[in-house]
Amino acid sequence: MLATLIGFLGDFDLAEEAAQEAFAIAAERWPRDGVPSNPGAWLTTTARNRAVDRLRRDRTLAVKTKLLEVPVAVEDHVDETTFPDERLELIFTCCHPALGLDAQVALTLRTLGGLTTDEIARAFLVPEPTMAQRLVRAKRKIATAGIPFRIPADHLLPDRLAAVLAVVYLIFNEGYGGRGELAEEAIRLGRALAELMPDEPEAQALLALMLLHDARREARLRDGELVLLEDQDRTVWDAAQIEEGRAVLGRALALQGRGPYLVQAAIASLHADEPRDWRQIAVLYGELARLTRSPVVELNRAVAVAEAEGPAAGLAIVDRLALDNYRYFHSARAAFLRRLDRGDEARAAYERALALATAEHERRFLRRRIAELAAG
Repeated sequence: MLATLIGFLGDFDLAEEAAQEAFAIAAERWPRDGVPSNPGAWLTTTARNRAVDRLRRDRTLAVKTKLLEVPVAVEDHVDETTFPDERLELIFTCCHPALGLDAQVALTLRTLGGLTTDEIARAFLVPEPTMAQRLVRAKRKIATAGIPFRIPADHLLPDRLAAVLAVVYLIFNEGYGGRGELAEEAIRLGRALAELMPDEPEAQALLALMLLHDARREARLRDGELVLLEDQDRTVWDAAQIEEGRAVLGRALALQGRGPYLVQAAIASLHADEPRDWRQIAVLYGELARLTRSPVVELNRAVAVAEAEGPAAGLAIVDRLALDNYRYFHSARAAFLRRLDRGDEARAAYERALALATAEHERRFLRRRIAELAAG
């Protein structure tokens, strides 16, 4: 709906406001008058008419007078597309290659992914005001450049795939951190993406990665408390989902995939083994770091190296990273320091992680660690 309105109006903000008005009208009318035969078309048409009314009232928007010539629409037919999922269609529409990759991902997450500006800022490891400015600039570029928003033709889908994969992955990450409905939504999108592009190894790999991680979701929390991977009850893991994730990973490998999602899926598969091969996990994280140049990946490699070679080796890697505003950096560093019997430094690192944590179960876990250090 938003993609359609943006394409019609050429204005993100006006489209969002019109959509909100349409949903408010539906909430008032539908319980009284009944749900229309085509609710999506009704909402889109109502939003479009509201936007046109607003433009008529606002004579200062002379540059948009062409919109005033559009006749009042009635509920009409919504065209069928080749997309197996409506939300995925909108994500492909909004991931326009005329914008930079980061702008595509951030704007799509904000508009269609259900994430707040603060949540997106945390995902990109930047302050919230910085991300807010990026979103404003992206919207401004769309408006000034007249970037068209329409469903891309099939042959153009690969050009948008990197941004779409990033959007789905970040939605999943936010959900895996505590918002289960987002994780489920991301997996649904991942299945649709794998169906839409069966020959794209990274689309298959992303689905495998999400399935393998999500299979452990029920074991991550016990009585509302965070449980680390090594302490999780493996009988609670979803064995069928792990098997499915590994099968999808096999398809990605058969397609000769070599991308970052495939490497992450391979790591997730190794984490499901008992015992875990930490040296192989560290090697794969090294390859992932080469592909992504990401300090967060280096942090994960440090954890694997610490398991394979000891906490001092992991700490040596961590202390080279510039991730002061990333809570997992401080919690990982604290864990290494704790194992090295450097209690005061460990407590300070846990306290810094606590100050950055947002999920309450993570905050309780960090408080427990601090209390354990205080108790000796």
